[in-house]
Amino acid sequence: MRITGGTFASRALRAPRGQATRPTSDRVREALFGILSSAGAIAGARVLDLYAGTGALSLEALSRGAARAVVVESSRPALEAIRANVAALGLNERVRIVASDVRVAVARVARDGPFDLLFLDPPWALVDSGEALDVVRALAAAGAVADAGTVVLEHAARSADTVPPDLNGLTREQTRRYGDTALAFYKPAILGPPRPERAGNTSE
Repeated sequence: MRITGGTFASRALRAPRGQATRPTSDRVREALFGILSSAGAIAGARVLDLYAGTGALSLEALSRGAARAVVVESSRPALEAIRANVAALGLNERVRIVASDVRVAVARVARDGPFDLLFLDPPWALVDSGEALDVVRALAAAGAVADAGTVVLEHAARSADTVPPDLNGLTREQTRRYGDTALAFYKPAILGPPRPERAGNTSE
């Protein structure tokens, strides 16, 4: 597994052994970042990478011009791989690693936002069960998605019909399929629910 473009193009990434972590394939990642690059969504972006696995999605974003990333993962072998990858690329100052279950971490990491790019690559069973969709809803409710932000949810292609078109003020703009993998792209709706007030943002 390698970074497919940008400053660190072709640099190898470490992945934990075993089947517990299912990294996004190089082909899908390259297609994803081609879409995001064409949309001008990467340069200077603040990135949130949930169910991060190897950290490949956030590291690819940083390689292609994103500013910083918050990475959330709970598996110890995956965390070791993420830390090794971040260190090997010299990105320790631009990546914050949160060792936590994603559901527990949502409220905490939302305070670091809003984020311009949010990646969710959960075990596909969590999409089918609705747990990963609840995480997306919680992120939107917490104001973690920037007004022009993009949320990318990776899921099984067979589940495309069960992934809702709207999630708490986010609208699915498109779904792209690559073999058995699908990517759903969500953007904030023009008229979404009110965002929570942040400290210091008061009106007179």
